[in-house]
Amino acid sequence: MKIGIVSDGKYGERAFENICKIFECEWIQLEELSTSIILDDYELNIPDCDLYISYLRHPDQVIALAELEKPVILGVHLGNGLYNQLKEINPNVFEFPSMCSVEPNTNNFEVDVYANFFGRPKYKIEMKDGIVKKIEVLRSSPCGSSRAGQNFLKNKKISPEVLQEFAINVCHECRSPRFGKTCDKELAGLIHLRSLIDSLKVIEDKNNNVFSEFVEKIEKEYNSRILSCFIG
Repeated sequence: MKIGIVSDGKYGERAFENICKIFECEWIQLEELSTSIILDDYELNIPDCDLYISYLRHPDQVIALAELEKPVILGVHLGNGLYNQLKEINPNVFEFPSMCSVEPNTNNFEVDVYANFFGRPKYKIEMKDGIVKKIEVLRSSPCGSSRAGQNFLKNKKISPEVLQEFAINVCHECRSPRFGKTCDKELAGLIHLRSLIDSLKVIEDKNNNVFSEFVEKIEKEYNSRILSCFIG
């Protein structure tokens, strides 16, 4: 499967570097244009790909990409109104709260194949006496922040404080561009933290009140962030 990373040059380079390690991938850079300019009858002449990931910021360029009738993942949020318009043009245009929340459950073959490798992080962890001995990233965010968190956790004893520091490390590496939104780096940290918690057997100890309270707090914050992503 061939994936085209379509950008105006501002975002997407790190995703391109990581996705190329798994898939045939092409960097497609368009001219950076002011969003105040209206592009009448704008058409794209770009390499044919099975799936496009768009980091474009001009609405008319994104519309032209959707008109190619290929599956498209939007890596930049440009508003709910435009997204609804794009879905009418091409039902196989997909937008997610962040690029690290993509999962292989869209019923689109190309998007789901991609999401087996990139999207919502998935970890496999080996622990001994509460200490992380080995951690493997089974699915990573396209920007690679999942692996930054992986390196941070090695040989650390799990505690709420360490988990919070893990999320902060992810935030520092996050490249999520969501303009005018609060759900960017913070949301990425929460998504990674929830995925990590799913992998930690110690969290399943219902008698551990400290961890139970921490997990409950994270769930409330995550739900609040997700809700804010879809308002407006």
